[in-house]
Amino acid sequence: MAHREHKYPVTVTWTGNQGTGTSGYRAYSRDHVIESAGKPTIPGSSDPAFLGDRTRWNPEDLLVGATSACHKLWYLHLCAEVGIAVLAYVDDAEGTMVEGEKGRFTQIVLRPRVTVRAGDDVELAGRLHHEAHEQCFIANSLNFPVRCEASIQTE
Repeated sequence: MAHREHKYPVTVTWTGNQGTGTSGYRAYSRDHVIESAGKPTIPGSSDPAFLGDRTRWNPEDLLVGATSACHKLWYLHLCAEVGIAVLAYVDDAEGTMVEGEKGRFTQIVLRPRVTVRAGDDVELAGRLHHEAHEQCFIANSLNFPVRCEASIQTE
């Protein structure tokens, strides 16, 4: 298989200078915007535990969201290929991060609730989550476990 390279240009602009820059730990906001040409701007900050704005996306949220979205996109693709019609998909994903000498994620758990068309192969629909995980670009790039606890129902 030919290897193709893809690039994803993103600009992150810090908007949190409150007049004195980073003159002190509490002297600045963690707010920033994440932009990429032709796409809506994402308002970002840090986790509230690190003096961030809880109404804005933080990097940890985005990592969990990217992992969940990548898995979902592969899953929908694989279902379409085998003739399983996914009618609804909701994932209540959760990441766990621990602080220590170096803060790091220890796991992400995906909990997709999938509804498929009546008469479709529910067992196969369940197994395709494993293949979606194997194909997911984001999960393949992480150095911690990503688990999937899926449930499948019919319409």
